Amino acid sequence: MSEPVFSIFPNENFVDLSLYQYGMEQCPPAYSFGPATRNHYLFHYVLSGTGRLMANDSRGISHEYQIRSGEGFMIFPRQINTYIADPKLPWEYIWIEFDGMRAREIIETAGLSPDHPVYHAACKDLRENMKDEMLYIAEHHDAPPFHLMGHLYLFIDYLSRSSSSQMTTSGRVRDFYIKEALNYIEQNFQNDISIENIASFCGLNRTYFGRIFKETVGKSPQQFLLSYRMAKAAELLKLTDLSISDIGNAVGYSNQLHFSRAYKNVYGVSPREWRNKNRVMK
Repeated sequence: MSEPVFSIFPNENFVDLSLYQYGMEQCPPAYSFGPATRNHYLFHYVLSGTGRLMANDSRGISHEYQIRSGEGFMIFPRQINTYIADPKLPWEYIWIEFDGMRAREIIETAGLSPDHPVYHAACKDLRENMKDEMLYIAEHHDAPPFHLMGHLYLFIDYLSRSSSSQMTTSGRVRDFYIKEALNYIEQNFQNDISIENIASFCGLNRTYFGRIFKETVGKSPQQFLLSYRMAKAAELLKLTDLSISDIGNAVGYSNQLHFSRAYKNVYGVSPREWRNKNRVMK
């Protein structure tokens, strides 16, 4: 039996998507992990063999799934789960743990949710491409962070396109609006924008926009905009010599006091204290 491969991604300076850990393992018969929960999204793809997943759905009810070679399963943040290798034909799997501002949107596009955690491919070629990207990441743990991130995006692309889940017309329209809103925030977060501005850009009523945004992204537009701005501010605090005032301006706060207060509400400490603890030495 080969030794398991396990690696931790060495860089946290990515906001939309980021890697956390990745690897592969040939499990011994009846090997189990859990009950446990994760802080991020964790996708397993089964290379050979079979096993069982026990996981809670969106209502907290536990379900059991039999998963075979060529299939996969997603574990969601804070979801109680256990997975067990078959005693006669134990599985070998590869995994990637990831998260970020766009993670939930991407996973829903692939048709995966706590109520439907099992991955089935509709296209064999795209499934093989997805598997190859996962193997590449696991086998090239010494590659530069941006190189690995490029392969993470390719994995995400193949995961979404290979999934057998079909979105409804309504789902595709909603997905279009959310993508437009996220693109608008990414391009204008440094400006004095409001939720009304974003809804108007998408051509939607503010109340309806707020509802579909929270249902899709998991945060209200206000919460997402604040999180996005503070994540960008954290990058600048860690990696640059810009003053606190300049960083506040760079993420849409003309008033330094308002910026410091917002930052402390998100990170629990002032921007200056956070910088002192997390500064990347040059």
